Amino acid sequence: MVKTPFPTPRSLASLFNRSGLRPHPDNHHHLASAANLISALAADLLSLPDSTPDPTPILESHSFPSLLRSSRKPFVSIKLFSLLKPRPLLALEVFKWRREIAMGPDGIPLASEEYAKAITIAGRAHNVDLAGKLFSEAIVSFPETALYNALMSAYMYNGMMRRCLAVFQSLRQDRRCKPTIVSYNILLSLFGRSVLVDHMEAVIQAANEAGVMRTLKTQNTILASYVTAFMWDRMEATYRAMQHGPVKPELRTHLLMLRGYAHSGNIEKMEETYKVVLNQVKQVNPVFIRAMICAYCKSKHPKRVERIEELLEYITDAEYRRWLHVLLIRFYAREGMVEVMKRLIGEAFSRKTTVTTSGTMRSIVTSYFHCGDVDQLAGFLRSAERAGWKLCRSLFHCKMLMFGMHNRLEEMHDVLDEMESLRFDRTKKTFSIMHKVYCNMGRRLEANTVVGLMLKLGLVSPTDGRDLLLHREQA
Repeated sequence: MVKTPFPTPRSLASLFNRSGLRPHPDNHHHLASAANLISALAADLLSLPDSTPDPTPILESHSFPSLLRSSRKPFVSIKLFSLLKPRPLLALEVFKWRREIAMGPDGIPLASEEYAKAITIAGRAHNVDLAGKLFSEAIVSFPETALYNALMSAYMYNGMMRRCLAVFQSLRQDRRCKPTIVSYNILLSLFGRSVLVDHMEAVIQAANEAGVMRTLKTQNTILASYVTAFMWDRMEATYRAMQHGPVKPELRTHLLMLRGYAHSGNIEKMEETYKVVLNQVKQVNPVFIRAMICAYCKSKHPKRVERIEELLEYITDAEYRRWLHVLLIRFYAREGMVEVMKRLIGEAFSRKTTVTTSGTMRSIVTSYFHCGDVDQLAGFLRSAERAGWKLCRSLFHCKMLMFGMHNRLEEMHDVLDEMESLRFDRTKKTFSIMHKVYCNMGRRLEANTVVGLMLKLGLVSPTDGRDLLLHREQA
């Protein structure tokens, strides 16, 4: 007997003996009434604190044992475990209590479905050792594929590929049961998440050879794997096969295609699919809205600004994502929409959202440069430095050039000090900007001095230095 953290019953056989169950007419009214009672029980259980709560008082106050006895099938316990999915540790405590009341001759026997659910929950709680122990305990009396599938699911959820495959091999070798399409679906998800497309396609071939019929879950899993792997041709082929095959696309399928078209930049098909989805649901999940916004930000669509603003109406504060905020800053900067860019920058500062890429910072500075407002640029760089945003040498070069273009030489020189304080070395570009500014102002001595410094530091060759001086004389 495998040792588990739960107390051992006096008679293990009593856990699986159904003779003590009191049959009850399992009609629609009874199920609906039980579902309402379970929902109320789950709400009270979920209100318990996170720190290893004892569910016993609440379970007994809701007469849960009576509910179990009145149900011919383990409907009530499975329903309760499903409602407790957000709190897997709490669900395991409930299963522990459920197992205790299964002991003895007057106990309420456990069903294989309850064990399968508990194994899955243990996986969600990242307690794979417990999942394995529960499986070893249950498979003795319940040689069912569902238990194998539950253990495979637990290992898949925790990324344990080898263990998951080992369980599948054990299932294939067990003469009492055989793999179902659920078993193959778990393997498809396992390889799809790991972007092991070749392995996933080998599983598809094995399922075909085994003669198991594909389900909607199978097709959607294959489709999601191709989307994750950015394999657009195979994604399209799978979708077309669904359109002409026995398993037709539904909402989940269209959402996967929507994401695929967004990631691939296929704006036309993305918009067509979006219309299809809107005919099925009133509001699309923000996950897919964000993907569409990203697609428009990277596209040359003539109405990309209008489309983005329409989609942003569906993004609430609860769905705020820092990366999307930064992407929008860069988008509006590139579009030359300075006022919108500045508003987004202000919101980013207030939300403590940071920019960590030089490309975005360069887009912002370029936008300030094009509107010619050096003071706003200087203020932005000071705020960005305080907020911990990514700074790079090219930002200060732009600031130097703008001060020079406005003949504010003293402030241009101050930028050099700023660069030194931030440990940005002066490069050939730095001195070239200064040389250009002095040349444009007709300050020949300063321009020649800069050329001399470049020669001294080895930033230009003597020939290039003479060319710079000659260019100045000709000018």
